[in-house]
Amino acid sequence: MTRNNFIFTSESVSEGHPDKICDRISDAVLDAFLAEEPTARVGCETFATSGLVVIGGEVGLSNQERLKDYMGRIGQIARECIKDIGYEQEKFHWNTCHVLNFLHEQSAHIAQGVDRDGAGDQGIMFGYAVDETPELMPAPIQYAHAILRRLAEARRAGLEPTLRPDAKSQLSVRYEEGKPVEITSIVLSTQHQSPDQSSDDIRAIVEPYIREVLPSDWLTDKTEWWINPTGTFVIGGPDGDAGLTGRKIIVDTYGGAAPHGGGAFSGKDPTKVDRSAAYAARYLAKNVVAAGMAKRCTLQLSYAIGVAKPLSIYVDTHGTGSVEDVAIERAIGRAMDLTPRGIREHLDLNRPIYERTSAYGHFGRAPEIDGGFSWERTDLTDALRKSI
Repeated sequence: MTRNNFIFTSESVSEGHPDKICDRISDAVLDAFLAEEPTARVGCETFATSGLVVIGGEVGLSNQERLKDYMGRIGQIARECIKDIGYEQEKFHWNTCHVLNFLHEQSAHIAQGVDRDGAGDQGIMFGYAVDETPELMPAPIQYAHAILRRLAEARRAGLEPTLRPDAKSQLSVRYEEGKPVEITSIVLSTQHQSPDQSSDDIRAIVEPYIREVLPSDWLTDKTEWWINPTGTFVIGGPDGDAGLTGRKIIVDTYGGAAPHGGGAFSGKDPTKVDRSAAYAARYLAKNVVAAGMAKRCTLQLSYAIGVAKPLSIYVDTHGTGSVEDVAIERAIGRAMDLTPRGIREHLDLNRPIYERTSAYGHFGRAPEIDGGFSWERTDLTDALRKSI
């Protein structure tokens, strides 16, 4: 039986979090290769610690000489990412940190299956949508992202010069009759300039921005505020904790409100269904809800390496559907080509649009003119209705 009254919590992390720095670098490398060749193959992983960034994985271009040229640009790409995020700390500075590049040519054994338009790997991917926010995203993760994005905007604009790039947020939201009605607690830990700044000092800085992005009627006298609860957060970024690509997959998706297949997104070109099929699953689930077929939808796709057709399509509308789940499954198969090539073409994924996805979530973002976040469009609603 579905619970209607409960408290649910999700967290987000900022662009300056060590893991997000690594996601950013991996996606920036991916964008650089896709800008050179839309069919470039990239599987890029990044590790960061105090004064050091290590990049490895597999890449491929049709022109091997151009591939060698691009290998020489990797260090500069990493430094530009770190500089843009804002790291100029003594032990982690964009201009002085060591960058080691261990990228190599893609495995021919993996390439042979992808070259036949098959999936780049086996796996299961989930998509999710729910009508509790305008973006059709779960409220806890959507607003946890919004808090950190707003604070980053203030920091970058010079409005809050004592804030630093590393930060985490966490929201606990109370649901009544299945709808979010109240925020019971707010947790925010943000890196700051001086050890002399107290938790109360930081709260005075951040609270106006937090209130700006949250629904005002969800904040009550009972809402608990935990701002920098340890007291001091001056040492941040990879100098405080090591970072690695792909360690924030729940932050990247639905904040734990929906299942996750396990595969990370950043640094992977769209032949890899970990990324492209997860985007397609979100696109389809969102269009199901936008079409009025359900108030909530979980969708699963599965693939085998080298095989084009998905092995299964599964839909669960959690008892909220106006159409039977099995009918939606059949409609999805008719409305969209879910082969890896079909997904890439339908969502126009073979372009350099991925660096921007590396922080504040891959979902719940506005579609952009150049094709960024194309999986957030709701342009499939008519096709789904007709298929039903």
